[in-house]
Amino acid sequence: MHEYTSTPRVWGLSCPGFPEEVSRARRWTRDVLRGSPLAEDVELIVSELSANAILHTASGREFGVFHLAVAVSAQVVAVSVTDDGGTSTAPKVERQDQDAEHGRGLGMVSAIAHRVVVHDSGGGHTITAELFTNVRRGGHPC
Repeated sequence: MHEYTSTPRVWGLSCPGFPEEVSRARRWTRDVLRGSPLAEDVELIVSELSANAILHTASGREFGVFHLAVAVSAQVVAVSVTDDGGTSTAPKVERQDQDAEHGRGLGMVSAIAHRVVVHDSGGGHTITAELFTNVRRGGHPC
């Protein structure tokens, strides 16, 4: 964040629900966070959340979209992906066996992020992952 900016900066991107859009979302995130020590972790989270939106919700159907937001402040980098819904259950973090072929994505996101929150959002869901910029041992913010 620029030294004269006192509020968070927020970027947004809407993508059609095509699989190739996951790589575009990753590249866009990398550009937004250029130079940040958290860029690679956030890029991985964006990849997982975007792919989940396409694979498991109406975002991956005809005319579907997913929305990506990145917010950066001096204390936190937050990334949110909002899907088009169309499922009867909300996404949830599950601890899966490491040999499981499916269902490990949000668990991986929660292992990288300091906090993961799932919100209902007008027919869909928004998953927000937060990574604190200054973290002490044990994962607690300074």
